[in-house]
Amino acid sequence: MHKQNRKAFIEKMGRGGVAIFASAPPARWNHDTEYIYRPDPNFYYLTGFEEPEAMCVIAPEHPKHQYVLFVRPKNKQAEIWNGKRVGVKAARKRYGADKAYPIEKFDEKIGEYLQDAERLYYTLGSNEDVDTEMLARFTRGVKSKVRGGKGIDTLVDPSPILSELRLIKNETELERIQLATEITVAGHVAAMKAVRPGLYEYQLESLVESTFRMNGAGGAAFPTIVASGGNATTLHYTTNDCEIEDGNLVLLDAGAEYGRYAGDVTRTFPANGTFTEAQREIYQHVLDAHHAIIDGIRPGVSIDAPHQQSIELLTEAMLSLGLLKGKAEKLIEKEKYRQFYMYRIGHMLGLDVHDVNCVRKANGDYKTFQPGMVITIEPGLYVAEGTKGVPSKYLGIGVRIEDDILVTESGNKNLTSGVPKEIDDVESLVRGGK
Repeated sequence: MHKQNRKAFIEKMGRGGVAIFASAPPARWNHDTEYIYRPDPNFYYLTGFEEPEAMCVIAPEHPKHQYVLFVRPKNKQAEIWNGKRVGVKAARKRYGADKAYPIEKFDEKIGEYLQDAERLYYTLGSNEDVDTEMLARFTRGVKSKVRGGKGIDTLVDPSPILSELRLIKNETELERIQLATEITVAGHVAAMKAVRPGLYEYQLESLVESTFRMNGAGGAAFPTIVASGGNATTLHYTTNDCEIEDGNLVLLDAGAEYGRYAGDVTRTFPANGTFTEAQREIYQHVLDAHHAIIDGIRPGVSIDAPHQQSIELLTEAMLSLGLLKGKAEKLIEKEKYRQFYMYRIGHMLGLDVHDVNCVRKANGDYKTFQPGMVITIEPGLYVAEGTKGVPSKYLGIGVRIEDDILVTESGNKNLTSGVPKEIDDVESLVRGGK
């Protein structure tokens, strides 16, 4: 997979360029403990290498070494504390590098790969120490070009190239996303079976994330949202510390990560197994929009079309529910819908849960869907407590329904349809868990 990704990246580079990628620096939890390490997505996309303190050099025109890794050498004492390292020798064998060096030799060796380059591909802002080194080399290259006609005179951010490449998933990526979404489905179903009034939100969070791990996931792809009652009107509520009360809806937004690829699903369900009339009304409007939007996703359709459709459908829902008054066209023009629906309909899914999304052309127009894209579709309605001028029965209700949609040659495939969302099916599953 990573060899294929590198080949595609090199084709986009053109002649005269050398690309340098740094692994993500470790993040400190406290004075002597670090967070579980997560590699930089672009670095991982090109290399598959998952250790910190590593550099990747892609030099397509070098006579011997077009792909070079600089990694931490084996260190027996360090490995006692923090686990085995890949090391220099295995980095070459396991990750397909033409050459590998200890990371300490980067400053000594990098000049060999830059000496004939005119363009340096490097993303500033991810690693301050490396940024300083790359800017210094770029400055020296510009001066060299002025004096002798040879040297780097252009600094290019490779992120747009990689964003475009990552937009369409290859077969291996889709296999990993398929597994991530299957495990995500298992976590949601477990939570819907277990929910009941009197549980705390964090207990469902614990169940969901343990289900992910028990099914082989690396963990959660993002902080799990378990929002009961009025908490569901806060879009990124992650406190998860409230008791779930009888009559509450529970909004669960959670996804598993498998092989560094993410799933992302939201379901909203009644804690006691029965929607109230008001909850049912809002839920059905969101569900109807959800179905209609997914039905329209296919190759050749504008990537912006689902969002525009969501605005129209949900504005009509707001009028039907009495949340808004007036003409739909005028309300949309003035963006009045944003009081109850505040975000875009979804996001690309991949190595990042909100994956890089090079979705616009150079002229600003949206690209069209192509087979291999994976997008979330997540319409919602949120009526916060204290909202003026709306029927009181809707106050404190937040509903979101989200699925992961793969664009196929003939249309689309819902990767997360295994989590029930029809009202009767949701109620049946929750009651059955009792």
